Amino acid sequence: MCGIAGFVALPNRGKSGYAPSVLQSIEHRGPDDRGWLRSTGTKVERGREWNQPGREPEVLLLHRRLSIIDTSESGWQPMSTADERYHVVYNGEIYNYVEIRRELEGLGYRFRSSSDTEVLLNAFAEWGTEALRRFVGMFAFAVLDTYRRTLLLARDFFGIKPLFYWEENGCIFFGSEIKSLTAFGLSRPHANTERLLLYLRYGITDFGSETMLSEVQQIPAAHFMEISLDDCIVHEPQQYWSAESGEVLDISFDEAALKVRDLFLRNVEIHLRSDVPVGLALSGGLDSSSILMGIRHLDPKAELHAFSYISEDVALSEEKWVDIVVREAKAHVHKVRATAGELAHDLDLMVQLHDEPFGSTSAYAQFRVFRAAHEAGIKVMLDGQGADELLGGYDLYKGARLASLVRQGHWLQGAGFLRNLSRKDGIGANLSIAYCGDFLLPPSMQSFARYLIDKDAYPSWINQRWFADRGVSVQFGNYTRARNVLRASLERSVSKTLPSLLRYEDRNSMASSVESRVPFLTPDLARFLGKLPESYLIDAEGTSKSVFRKAMRGIVPDVLLDRRDKVGFATPEKRWMKQLDGWVRSTLEGEVAASLPFLNLDSARSEFEAVREGRRPFGFHIWRWVNLIRWTEKMQVTYE
Repeated sequence: MCGIAGFVALPNRGKSGYAPSVLQSIEHRGPDDRGWLRSTGTKVERGREWNQPGREPEVLLLHRRLSIIDTSESGWQPMSTADERYHVVYNGEIYNYVEIRRELEGLGYRFRSSSDTEVLLNAFAEWGTEALRRFVGMFAFAVLDTYRRTLLLARDFFGIKPLFYWEENGCIFFGSEIKSLTAFGLSRPHANTERLLLYLRYGITDFGSETMLSEVQQIPAAHFMEISLDDCIVHEPQQYWSAESGEVLDISFDEAALKVRDLFLRNVEIHLRSDVPVGLALSGGLDSSSILMGIRHLDPKAELHAFSYISEDVALSEEKWVDIVVREAKAHVHKVRATAGELAHDLDLMVQLHDEPFGSTSAYAQFRVFRAAHEAGIKVMLDGQGADELLGGYDLYKGARLASLVRQGHWLQGAGFLRNLSRKDGIGANLSIAYCGDFLLPPSMQSFARYLIDKDAYPSWINQRWFADRGVSVQFGNYTRARNVLRASLERSVSKTLPSLLRYEDRNSMASSVESRVPFLTPDLARFLGKLPESYLIDAEGTSKSVFRKAMRGIVPDVLLDRRDKVGFATPEKRWMKQLDGWVRSTLEGEVAASLPFLNLDSARSEFEAVREGRRPFGFHIWRWVNLIRWTEKMQVTYE
């Protein structure tokens, strides 16, 4: 796990003098080592300590190293092939590097290190971009091909690892974080108006190629992009893999569960490959508990360290479940607690680390978990991220399953499903129907429906006219024409919702120089789950993750598998905002807030007062106002 940055430039357009600042900006991603490589077209130089070149290179590659696999000198980057044709800077891990290395050795390749970086580089030399489909892992890398005179940027299947770029004045700058781009001394960034509205209204930020800044693009998940050194032209990113499932498998429920069990345990096994200590982020829910118990199943003697955020709000605390699973796994548990005051103290640091606004204060709890892991000497953490989006873990997906039954004409099954949800699940008939309608009602009808339930697209605190003048309006995103609504909803979540959660995971872990791994997110497991009948994911009783619960019987304690409540990774945000009301008020009354054209500030202040006094229910939009104000100030964002 590392940080990468660099540029491709037309003659005399580069900014290599900023290299030390860029390397400093991402030091947290790789404090163990650093390196640079520059190419003039006729000469390639590399080193650790920066020395200013006589003339601007046409390619500059920068790297910060967090040593995980092969921590010796031989794993240093930038790394080159023996013939000096290919050069790479790489961020991530290829978990099946052992198997790919054996294959390459059979083809005659010889290795100078035991690192996965060298495996990636030689795989690319042998198979080109076809190598991407062979990898099981998380990665973002840049490969310079001195023969073809191209630079290729590539990103993993789900977008676990970030890769941004910015075109300006004959240069293409790229990096692991937006701050690594701005450290090149680029122009002041402008807000992406469409993304701004999506964040304000729904907290969505990270999907696709766009970002919250109009100048900054990102390589989409499962894509690669080639840049020609001769003309510095960016070619359209090409997709090399898709999570879309296609046909439904003809397989029994028990057979599916056995296959899921095999795939999941294999994932856990290869995600444990490391030359440094490995720990686990344990929420107490099914997903992280399954990883912990999976590790114990694979290695009865392993020393296990779990790190758990414990909410001060009893209704949100999963301490009871954490205690049950760590006792069963015989693991050491490190409990992390956080307060409103600590959030206020650390917020500006988090805004700086994330580069873009984040959806709620749960990101802060995660930040503290990884900080605790670092303080305990743990360098690699496993996490259950992605399981909900693959297995239908949120209440919203139960509405999608109901919508499938309705659209397919299974009215009796739908009525029984709704009855079971109301009786056993606690979700309630009205909310289930509302979720179902969100998928079935065309956008033309949703505006009125949302008005009736007080979910208007444009609350009074949004300056609708400002967005309309820029051609931007709210789009209702859950409607689908698909016959299998649940499957369509899950596929959409993987591409649209999951990226934000993965961004929080990456920035929060790397802020403490910790590599976070997500064993649920592999192509094989995602593809298999996507081909299962919807009823295997959410059964007739409304039980979510049904096939996975079956797969984990005998490994995870039954009391955890039989849980029907879902707390999620939640902080007492309502309580925190009330405790920090003076801080929130001062933020809303400051000069930066007054300068934001998209916010009807008087309405926002009135709304916050109504929430404080109990006249209005708490909403996460209050947090988003505060986050946007702080982000605008820290990033020096402009809106015109």
